Amino acid sequence: MNVLVKAPHMPVTEAIRQHVEAKVSKLPRFYDSVRTIEVTLNKEGTQSVVEIVVTASRKNTFVATHHDNDMYAALDQCLHKITEQLRRHKDRVRDLAKARRTRKP
Repeated sequence: MNVLVKAPHMPVTEAIRQHVEAKVSKLPRFYDSVRTIEVTLNKEGTQSVVEIVVTASRKNTFVATHHDNDMYAALDQCLHKITEQLRRHKDRVRDLAKARRTRKP
């Protein structure tokens, strides 16, 4: 799994980078097929903006964005959003596979 942290309009400190990598490294626990994770950190006025793009197998892409005054709070809320997307997708895939196994000809 590749993790890319980028901030086009602000410097990324080592503390923020390590915090982001530690948090997003837990995402494969919710969906095994995660291949790449891109985290974009940005500032818009006084607001911090965090966007997470997760690419999984079979061209599945999940995107979450959150605006907040605090960068760490924005990251946590964005992670919550992406986690819910991954969990719901895994449930759908699991339910579909179960339905296919139990279908009688």
